[in-house]
Amino acid sequence: MESVAIERFEASRGRLASLAYRLLGSAADAEDAVQDTFLRWQAADRKRVEVPEAWLTKVVTNLCLDRLRSAQARHERAAGDWLPEPLLEGDPMLGPADTFEQRESVSLAVLTLMERLSPVERAVYVLREAFTYPHAEIAGILDITESASQQHVHRARIRVAAERHRSGEADPAAARRVVEEFLVAATSGRTERLVALLTDDVTAVSDGAGLARRLLRYRTRERVASYVRAGFKPTPAKRRLAGGSPALHSALVNGSPAVLAVIDGRIVGAVAFEISDGKVASLRGIAAADRLARLNTAWRQHAPDAPVINAW
Repeated sequence: MESVAIERFEASRGRLASLAYRLLGSAADAEDAVQDTFLRWQAADRKRVEVPEAWLTKVVTNLCLDRLRSAQARHERAAGDWLPEPLLEGDPMLGPADTFEQRESVSLAVLTLMERLSPVERAVYVLREAFTYPHAEIAGILDITESASQQHVHRARIRVAAERHRSGEADPAAARRVVEEFLVAATSGRTERLVALLTDDVTAVSDGAGLARRLLRYRTRERVASYVRAGFKPTPAKRRLAGGSPALHSALVNGSPAVLAVIDGRIVGAVAFEISDGKVASLRGIAAADRLARLNTAWRQHAPDAPVINAW
């Protein structure tokens, strides 16, 4: 019986991890939530569980809500001083990607915007948009009314859509060309070309290589171009800090084009882009080592294309 129970759980593990990641924005925290769910599953009176999948979904969702409501999480995510953990294309934790809504719900842009939702709004939004649960089931998972579920998802959609750069999905090949052109301009010092590749309302956010106490934010094309030019300009000090001279690879991270800085097979930094109408609408730079752990694990199992720039 115990082996059957474990098999049932393992059959749901991937879906639970994908759900937890969307709710928490952290692969490490998602794995912890899934493991806690497993422990509860082992301790449960499983004879009384009519639908294991529904039971497991309810448990992992509410464990994630507890984490989002905790004092530590509120402190870490206060004032938007938090960036989601990036995942390499093909990572099973990214979960369902059959519809535009599913793909968008796991983008770094939407994961960041969901920080502005209440924990319940976030849960309803994810369950509805990414996993297409009907409102009746969402109500049962969250112990709310069906009407409340509908109201929560309506408010969440409005709040997320209000700040999204949405011009439809960019063609992956075209988006990659924009990013590669951007990278060449950024590393060559062609600031005027860099500015031309940015939208009028472009934004940039960086964790300051994991050294800054707060996120660094930039607005206007000129300021973003200046930040990018300074960030991509190679110097001996930066090479010492990074531990060498990185190669710059083009990749897909959370469904968006990205540049990965790689030294001896180790990712030391990632910049994810949002493309709108053939231009860069936003950048998110992540270099804190703890936010790159799962990305590095996937990269070691990945056969990368040749770098765009071989040695920075």
